[in-house]
Amino acid sequence: MNNIRNFCIIAHIDHGKSTLADRLLQITGSISEREMQEQILDDMDLERERGITIKSHAIRMDYKRPNGEEYVYNLIDTPGHVDFAYEVSRALKACEGAILVVDAAQGIEAQTISNLYQAIDQDLEIIPVLNKIDLPGADPEGVGQQIVDLIGCDHEDILSVSGKTGEGVEALLETIVERVPGPKREDDKPLRALIFDSIFNTYRGSVAYVRVMEGVLRKGDAFRFMANGEEYNAEEIGYLKMNKEPTKELRAGEVGYVIGSVKSLQDVRVGDTITKVDNPAEEAIPGYKEAKPMVFSGIFPTQAEDFEDLRGALEKLQLNDASLSYEPETSKALGFGFRAGFLGLLHMEIVQERLDREFDIDIITTVPNVQYEVQLEGDERIGVDNPSQMPEVGDIDTIFEPYIKASIITPADYIGPVMKLCQDRRGVYVNQLFMQNNRVEITYELPMAEVVFDFYDRLKSGTRGYASLDYEFIEYRKGDLVRLDILLNGDQVDALSSITHRDKAYYLGRKVCAKLKELIPQQQFEVAVQAAIGSRIIARDTVRAIRKDVTAKCYGGDISRKRKLLEKQKAGKKRMKQVGTVEIPQEAFLAVLSMDDEDRN
Repeated sequence: MNNIRNFCIIAHIDHGKSTLADRLLQITGSISEREMQEQILDDMDLERERGITIKSHAIRMDYKRPNGEEYVYNLIDTPGHVDFAYEVSRALKACEGAILVVDAAQGIEAQTISNLYQAIDQDLEIIPVLNKIDLPGADPEGVGQQIVDLIGCDHEDILSVSGKTGEGVEALLETIVERVPGPKREDDKPLRALIFDSIFNTYRGSVAYVRVMEGVLRKGDAFRFMANGEEYNAEEIGYLKMNKEPTKELRAGEVGYVIGSVKSLQDVRVGDTITKVDNPAEEAIPGYKEAKPMVFSGIFPTQAEDFEDLRGALEKLQLNDASLSYEPETSKALGFGFRAGFLGLLHMEIVQERLDREFDIDIITTVPNVQYEVQLEGDERIGVDNPSQMPEVGDIDTIFEPYIKASIITPADYIGPVMKLCQDRRGVYVNQLFMQNNRVEITYELPMAEVVFDFYDRLKSGTRGYASLDYEFIEYRKGDLVRLDILLNGDQVDALSSITHRDKAYYLGRKVCAKLKELIPQQQFEVAVQAAIGSRIIARDTVRAIRKDVTAKCYGGDISRKRKLLEKQKAGKKRMKQVGTVEIPQEAFLAVLSMDDEDRN
């Protein structure tokens, strides 16, 4: 009997995925009442507070049917946020079925649809589930019709459950047996195991979470990572229960972990294939790709002496998060720091929050930006993710910027504000599709640079929190982009440089100059604050000099005595302006870097 069932749970943020997983663990007896706590699979404080899954989890459960048959369930949990779409695709590849969880009060959201389409592409068996049916605001009929329209199932196929009370969960466990197909048990083929996740253990090195597709992996076998050719020995293999349970072998169709004293998390890449050294597979499991950062930001310590602590903190974070990339960077204004690359905005926010909480380091982050491609005059094409790397205007032929396809689901009442927001961000309208329950899906193509700053916050505030956003990268397109520099007394402040669209450059330059004029302390001499594109100044403000009254001690007497003092002061100010430097206070940086969009438009 093929008694293994590998499945995942697909849901939008806050639709009750982690709570439903808790009930599954409880009913199958995988966890004792004493160990039970809410969101048991979300072990990071941040995950619990925000109600989101950041790091995916996998767990093995033993289920005994009423007729006495015993089954093994492997729940491969996935993060629901768009930033982690690649990890989701690899987790889905390790499954044969997916439970589609939809909140009976909120209805279908954008990320639910995005992950559902991925699951359908992988040819998974979909089990639709209405969750939170115990809520007073639940609308099982209306939301059920949305699911029917979306996946074309019958109303009878939709299960109604409550992750909180446990109602309907036992029926769900039975449905998994009946509807999710068992995996192929091809033990006789060469080993191919898919890595769908990995963690770093300080004492054991990197631990790979794998789904064995073909063949058998035994303890002590020499294995190879097919993406980079690195070879190790399987010192320990086992099943992923609440505590890892060692075993002697993992056979085709099973899910477990492999420990091989792998020193670096960079070697264990999500989506890679493990095969044996002595009898290797001919080709890897398709779909592997490198994690590619989409959003870049500078991270600098507020205190210069914290630089080494920041380096150590980023190294430790990278052990648990292989998709974080960083390299040292120096800024005249902010000193020594790092240029970090993230998968998206949520990923960036999580890293910043963890630096603050887990390592207690105060940091300044520069305005997030994306990677542009610059075509130089001699046909050379380079990638630029930092304004300071942008070549001189005369050397540039064309600048290309990344575009994304954004799907926004919103109540029909908010179509106007959503479309205005997208138009203001240089969006290109694609289509709109009316759904059940007075909801509409609006699709736009948008420059990613316009989305990374605060598009999501604006979308939520413009629709009272009802809209949901999902996006995918489509291509690089030609854009009329310029580097906007901020000058103080003619000296460029590199930390405040930005790459922006030419139409917005003047307004942004004017706002930054006005803000700096308020925040820079007055000097003994006049300070010019300028915004420039190349050598052309497009905005200017002046911080007036503090004037010391040098004639205060003169009571009456000849005017020439006063004039002599004033001339001496004038000459001193001129000399001071030539040799004096302007220190920008830390709070001025923070204020400019955190300027909200009202200030920027």
